[in-house]
Amino acid sequence: MDYIIQQVINAIQLGSIYGLIALGYSLVYGVLSMMNFAHGDLFMLGAFFCLLLEKIIPLPLWLALLLTMLVIGCLGALLERLAYRPIRHAPKVSAIITSLGCGLILENITLAMSPYPRHMPTLFQNSIFHFHGITISSLQIIVIGISLLLMILLDVMIRCTTLGMVIRALAWNRLMVSLLGIPANRIISFTFALGAALGAAAGLLYALTYPVVSSSMGIAIGWKAFIAAVIGGIGNMRGALLGAFILGSTEVMSITMLPSTYRDLIAYSLLLIILIFKPYGILGEPPTQKI
Repeated sequence: MDYIIQQVINAIQLGSIYGLIALGYSLVYGVLSMMNFAHGDLFMLGAFFCLLLEKIIPLPLWLALLLTMLVIGCLGALLERLAYRPIRHAPKVSAIITSLGCGLILENITLAMSPYPRHMPTLFQNSIFHFHGITISSLQIIVIGISLLLMILLDVMIRCTTLGMVIRALAWNRLMVSLLGIPANRIISFTFALGAALGAAAGLLYALTYPVVSSSMGIAIGWKAFIAAVIGGIGNMRGALLGAFILGSTEVMSITMLPSTYRDLIAYSLLLIILIFKPYGILGEPPTQKI
């Protein structure tokens, strides 16, 4: 029983990180019905920016987190303004190719500046606690706590504030929102910034958990979070979180029972199996056809 509880804690920790990234995918898709495949590289840049901060001026965790989210959030908004807005009305394949190109540009710029993996320094003293055979570290508590806090704040903002109501209205009918005099472009840029900030927070937490930062980390983890968003129902906030925790649990279980080389195979197989029976994801719904 203790072993099961221990693996549940590990699954929650991994699922929390996937969840933050998956929320960024779902936010952008919900507003623009497009996939920002550069999102995984924004996650990677969050880890690298935190590493840069710690090399220049060692900062406490909360301040490093806020600065990382702010800077990468602004980068996400800039990416939307320069790369995505000009092709907003182009065929969807143009947006897909553009987002993939932006991701490759960000990855290769980072690779040119840092060609070798870097070690992420610890931002706090990691303590280990033992409870009746269960081991939990202060790092796990912080990762899970920060992730859940950000998820709750996002849910409250989307459902209980005027800005959240505007974002939901924009996702439902962009033309009507514009006709009502609401600055749709600003809201879209803010949505990109918000998704990028969540991805940056996930990058920082992931780098603390697995303290090796490399330019290629955004590809693997970004695609895993994309799988989580699709499993839960792309565009659905709570679906993205559900998919993230399902994927995190599946990966932890596969590692404990099978060689680690099977982890990615099981993750992608899970996506295919769920989409066979639920083509729109677990909580996803078919698009409404307006007549």
